[in-house]
Amino acid sequence: MANKDYVKRGRGTPAKKPAKKSAPGRKPWRSGLIAVALVGVFGYGLYILGNDPEPPKPAVQEVETVPVAPAKPKPQEVIPTPPQEKWDYVDSLPNREIEVKAKEQVVSEIPYIMQCGAYKTMAQAEERKANIAFQGLTSKIRKKENSSWYRVTLGPYKFKREAERDKHKLQRAKIEPCAIWKDNQ
Repeated sequence: MANKDYVKRGRGTPAKKPAKKSAPGRKPWRSGLIAVALVGVFGYGLYILGNDPEPPKPAVQEVETVPVAPAKPKPQEVIPTPPQEKWDYVDSLPNREIEVKAKEQVVSEIPYIMQCGAYKTMAQAEERKANIAFQGLTSKIRKKENSSWYRVTLGPYKFKREAERDKHKLQRAKIEPCAIWKDNQ
């Protein structure tokens, strides 16, 4: 297929657009006149309702009064005594004590530690340690002998529950991620 040079061809002749039909001439004064008429009818209706005459007062007829003997007072009804309760829990519950046996916590021989980051530079580890210190917790920076990583750790904890409590405290301060495991050192 041969290359065609579209630049030399030009745009061509413009297509003739069909002439737009003009919309039938609307007369805005008609819709305005209708709106004014509707408002006038509404106003006239309110005027008629406002000028409604008051209804005639009913004629009062005089009624002969007949002397009536004073009414006998009704005997007061005797209130029955409340029934005896079948249950005695209302009296016994406030004085009752319940013994709850707490599950014994197992003290692990290997303590738990929590690691909150491992960093290549000491400066990054020091920054994380300072952020943890602002939360009132003490952390340490550890470096293994054959590794170039600085680990920020908290602990040791006797119970995992204590480590979890501190982990949640750090999560609320947006210091994440922290992992809990048993210390092998």
